[in-house]
Amino acid sequence: MMQLLIVDDESHVVDRLATTIDWESIGIAQVYRAYSGHEALAVMEQFSIDIVITDIQMPGMSGLDLIARIRRDWSKTKCVLLSGYSDFQYAKEAIQNQVEDYLLKPVTEQELLDAVAKLRGKLFDEWEQILSVRNLTRTLNENMPLLKGNLLLELLQGAAWKEETLREKMSALALPDLYGQPCFLLLVRLEETFADYDYRGQSLIEYAIGNMAEELFNGTFRLWHTKDAHDYLIFVAAADERVEAGQRAMLFERTASQLQAAVKSYLKGSISVVASESGRFPRDVPDLYDGCVSAARKRVGSEQGLFMRVAGEAADGDVESLRCLYEPPTLIHLLEAGRWDGMAEKLERIFEELRNKSSSPHSQEHLLEVYFAVSSAYSYISHKNGQPLSDLIGEDYGKLTDGIPFRSVPHLQEWSLRVLQRLTEDRDREMKDSRSALIRAIHKFIDENLSQDVTLQSIADHVHMHPVYISKIYKLETGGNISDYIQQLRMEKAVYLLSNSREKTYEIAAMLGYQRPHSFNYAFKKHHGVTPQVYRDQQKKGAIGQ
Repeated sequence: MMQLLIVDDESHVVDRLATTIDWESIGIAQVYRAYSGHEALAVMEQFSIDIVITDIQMPGMSGLDLIARIRRDWSKTKCVLLSGYSDFQYAKEAIQNQVEDYLLKPVTEQELLDAVAKLRGKLFDEWEQILSVRNLTRTLNENMPLLKGNLLLELLQGAAWKEETLREKMSALALPDLYGQPCFLLLVRLEETFADYDYRGQSLIEYAIGNMAEELFNGTFRLWHTKDAHDYLIFVAAADERVEAGQRAMLFERTASQLQAAVKSYLKGSISVVASESGRFPRDVPDLYDGCVSAARKRVGSEQGLFMRVAGEAADGDVESLRCLYEPPTLIHLLEAGRWDGMAEKLERIFEELRNKSSSPHSQEHLLEVYFAVSSAYSYISHKNGQPLSDLIGEDYGKLTDGIPFRSVPHLQEWSLRVLQRLTEDRDREMKDSRSALIRAIHKFIDENLSQDVTLQSIADHVHMHPVYISKIYKLETGGNISDYIQQLRMEKAVYLLSNSREKTYEIAAMLGYQRPHSFNYAFKKHHGVTPQVYRDQQKKGAIGQ
């Protein structure tokens, strides 16, 4: 659905075209109004306008001046020019400003609908071209390093992809099929000699190290690298099939050592390197990564230019964290995004892993780990929403304050899901109440200001929200458009006033917010099939006949 802007200094023309033509029939979702070129530019700066219909002759800024500005700042927007002048010079200037259509007043509704429908089709054709396979492929290639790096980051953090999905992603990114293959991890930490570089300099050094690694490992290993949250460069290396299995670890370490020496010789700086043992891709990648990071933290520390091999040891002792608990997306991220189903699925995976560790001597510590993580996530989202945690979890709050955690997996799981259900219901109820209050506020404002020029912008200003947002929410909640409600309300009040008052039709038009009686007559006839005066006469005859 697209958005249309109508511009004319004659307000009754703008109002009539905006309210009486069935724009939705040709896919126009929203019609905005402006009564000068400057007002039109203000609308353009605030909303995403697809098509502009503008008069030529307007004080201050002519339609041609407006179109020239639109062509400069909003090149995708299509423009239609309306004019009561058939002078060739106007048409010539319009063509020079790339006007899509030029219509002479008086213009019929069908002419306008046809012109806008044609431009809508043209816009779709242009966007199809922009989104063509060739252009998308070019854009994909330009962003390939970033996309490759992001995917590897997710795998390092433990993201669990189905085999088919991961293989499809890697194929789309022109990555080698490493699934199930033995691989190594290499951690590279830039040392103090590079610390004084600015962002651009650091980026160039990292790019250079990546190229050096590709050159040195080429022919024996296939590389895939990224930069992690600690500013380490992380390389996944899978040996070529021609390299004997018994030689792979030795060859990997030797080449990694060559990389360290090359950086020192050619980039005049030092790096520390941590090389992992072999593992299976992608199953072992998170553990290999944790081991390298742990070694860099505990065994390399502040020393410079070290080379270390990590093998045959756990990252941080004999107690392992619950990996699923920290895999992206985290509990907090799921709650912040309002992904309730995703949160429930995440909890199910966490408790499945917790049950698998029930025979571990550290099972109670794992239970506490989950308890604190889940409680922390609920506390965070509750406080972020301005709600006390005690209101969210009710009577269970006492257990938290008394420091009596749940002592079994089933009890903790039941509590976690019960609180999630309560949180979901609270958010749904809050959203429903909020939207209902918004609709009531919109209706109240329209009812109280019907004699004014009620526009979507004036309503948005009153409720302090963006016009696009309130338009969409109104459609979701009521099934109709705000403009339809305004028009329907005006027609209902018009019928009442014509039947029960002695005001003149032009007075009724003013009471209903029409700038000119002509616009009121046009709208009423379009809605009821007769003019206001004819309708009043018919009502009088009916009353006399009774």
